[in-house]
Amino acid sequence: MGINVNSSDQELVVSLHDGNVEAFDLIFKKYSTRLYSFAFKYLKSKSDSEELVQNVFVKIWENRSTLKQESSLKSYLFTISYHDICKCFRSRMYAEKLKSQIINSNQISFNPSDQFDYQSVLEQIDKIIDKMPARQKEVFVKSRKDGKSSREIAAELNLAPGTVDNLISEALKFIRKNMGNNLSFLLFFAVFLR
Repeated sequence: MGINVNSSDQELVVSLHDGNVEAFDLIFKKYSTRLYSFAFKYLKSKSDSEELVQNVFVKIWENRSTLKQESSLKSYLFTISYHDICKCFRSRMYAEKLKSQIINSNQISFNPSDQFDYQSVLEQIDKIIDKMPARQKEVFVKSRKDGKSSREIAAELNLAPGTVDNLISEALKFIRKNMGNNLSFLLFFAVFLR
């Protein structure tokens, strides 16, 4: 099927089902600016909005084979964006609450001029994850880095969903235990790993 800028969403979805990269590019060109504006309206952050749009399109590509051509692609894209915006707000609220609790408990002195070295924290977290038992690590990476649900992981690894949840819970405890009382680690944990 030949597609171009005048192709309907239905035609683009059909082509996308077959892994057509051109269809994906056309969908991106058609909707990315609108999704960015929608996200920025609520998040008020250029980088958060760009990341959200990128994540939405990663999900579209990963789930291309299950997209329903009879459904509205536009509604689907904006629904994913809405849910990601809600997650972002929950993460922000949780991070603020955690920071407040840590400061108020006097466990850590917090100096706003302290630099949060994101890359360094990522490297430290990765080192901690590498120390996990193999199955726990595999499940945790699929959950937190690949963004898969417990049900998806359970089906993929032939495990019970409850087992997957237990492994994730144990992995989080393992990370917490190995992080110490470093505020950068704790905030990163609250926002990205919880």
